[in-house]
Amino acid sequence: MMKIRWFLLPKTLILMLLATFAKAEVQPAHIFGDHMVLQRDKPIKIWGRADRGEAVTAEFHGQKKSATTGSDGNWAIFLEKEAAGGPFTLKIMGKNTVVFSDVLVGEVWICSGQSNMEWPVGEAMNAAAEMAAANFPKIRHIKIPRRTSLQPETDFEKADWMVCSPTTVGGFSAVAYFFAKKIFEETGIPIGLVHSSWGGTICETWMSKKGLENDPELAAIASKLPHDLMGFENQQRQRLAGLVENFQGKTDPVASDKGWESTDFEDKNWATMKVPQAWEEQKLPNFDGMVWFRKEIVLTEAEAGQTAELFLGTIDDLDTTYLNGQKIGATWAWNSPRHYPIPAGLLRPGRNILAVKVVDTGGGGGFYGDSAVVRLVFPKKEVPLAGIWHARALIPTKIQVDPNSMATLLFNGMLSPVVGLGIRGAIWYQGESNVPRAEQYARTFPAMIADWRARWGQGDFPFYFVQLASFLPPDKNDLAGSTWAELRDAQRSTLALPNTGMAVATDIGDANDIHPRNKQEVGRRLALLALKNDFGKNLVASGPIFRSMKAKKGGIELSFDQVGGGLVAHDKYGYLAGFAIAGSDQKFHWARAEIRGDKVFVHADEVPKPVAVRFGWLDNPAETNLFNKEGLPASPFRTDHWKLVTDGVRFE
Repeated sequence: MMKIRWFLLPKTLILMLLATFAKAEVQPAHIFGDHMVLQRDKPIKIWGRADRGEAVTAEFHGQKKSATTGSDGNWAIFLEKEAAGGPFTLKIMGKNTVVFSDVLVGEVWICSGQSNMEWPVGEAMNAAAEMAAANFPKIRHIKIPRRTSLQPETDFEKADWMVCSPTTVGGFSAVAYFFAKKIFEETGIPIGLVHSSWGGTICETWMSKKGLENDPELAAIASKLPHDLMGFENQQRQRLAGLVENFQGKTDPVASDKGWESTDFEDKNWATMKVPQAWEEQKLPNFDGMVWFRKEIVLTEAEAGQTAELFLGTIDDLDTTYLNGQKIGATWAWNSPRHYPIPAGLLRPGRNILAVKVVDTGGGGGFYGDSAVVRLVFPKKEVPLAGIWHARALIPTKIQVDPNSMATLLFNGMLSPVVGLGIRGAIWYQGESNVPRAEQYARTFPAMIADWRARWGQGDFPFYFVQLASFLPPDKNDLAGSTWAELRDAQRSTLALPNTGMAVATDIGDANDIHPRNKQEVGRRLALLALKNDFGKNLVASGPIFRSMKAKKGGIELSFDQVGGGLVAHDKYGYLAGFAIAGSDQKFHWARAEIRGDKVFVHADEVPKPVAVRFGWLDNPAETNLFNKEGLPASPFRTDHWKLVTDGVRFE
């Protein structure tokens, strides 16, 4: 056999030869690995790549089956269904052998959505205690790497299945973990969580092109998809340049930022931004790139001589923070509060310069959260830092395609690689980014669910989702209309699809934070749906859901499903809040409401001839208090079909 003299070959030829040799190696898809969970009671599909025409064999728990790789280099083996159990070993053999150990068979759930699904256990309420108690080795979690793609991908970059323990659970999706924990405590069956989410993303990016084409209205979105990302990246670069010019005037948007952290650097000609507030809400809508922020802090000699700590709140995604030209900290986590100790002697009497370089890779960008958090803390004094900062934006040298810039990007990049995996169902927490198009969401969201079910080919598998939590200042609530209420109602209407369920979260939101920390109750409520519908547990899994209305003398009588042990008012005074009523003039007024058995009677003196009722129809309906006796809140709803604030707003 001829010996290859590698050192004499051109580098490009060496790489081609290595790629050819590597292709002969049996490579299972990266969803398969040590510590994984396979779906019980369903045929088990194993797939991957190898050299074309290669025979591949899989051995698992006494089963042994083979397949031959096609001309495209792909292979798939179908094993017979298995009961829950393990640990087992999965062996895949061709010209090489791949062995996966500690494989369990149990329940596998796709966990997807935007930031509230992505939110980790380590940032949830009572995180330290929850992590310390997380001794559940039969709960496993894999996080699918972020990726956008115009074409359906068959695999993703390598990621590991993690066994739940106090040292690993901090990085798990909090909603998914608390969902799995409740189910496991009730059933003892192993749980596998396939976590595929991306903060700030829209529903349309999680749909396939075929799914869009199956809907007459959404098909127009599919028809406008570009053919390649390179051309689109050039368009994005031009768009970003326009945003930057609009924000700060004609500057070099790709100039060097060398020295921008220095106290000697002059920023008087920079633009300004409010901190904390996401820059999308200010002068840089849909901007993914870099923004430098600078703030002058004037201190007395006594203050400068003390130790101090800097708190910047939460920054999306990456910050590098400097004080008087010296780096004092950096964090890459869009959901982690920044807290940096200041070394002794770094602060000066008089003028100090705080500089923060922020890089956003997609979705929202910049500072966000409570203004009171952004501060410089001395032992006996605090200096507030919220307010107006100088700011300058830069376009990144490599354009990150925003997953919201077009439909299908995240389905192709982050779901397509696991389509075909045996699953029990899906849990979903998303909708915040679709609020401006809430009326369309009533069409898009059910279409997405139908799309996933069609792509997986496993029937109408369970699909459980979270209705949006209360958010925004209650004093801004307006009975005249609410885009957030419209999105929640679009979610409620999706319950018309078979085998769906909704966890209401209006009572556990946070007016000041779109990411409420009580993920425990969100996960528990999702788990109740699964326990009842998929595990046959005799329990109440939902709060009251509006069913019908009937005009009565002086008011309207409302009937509900899911009343459980009975309707109650969660209020120390015993009366209901959150109901509004309108006549034919379509003007709503706050109403009085009383529980009458398993019904609610609503009336108002201002509306002698009522024709419609709305409940919790507000941005922040936290004070609505209709529950069932099992402690689950009623979903906001409307009885009318009148024009909505978001009517006609469409995805472009």
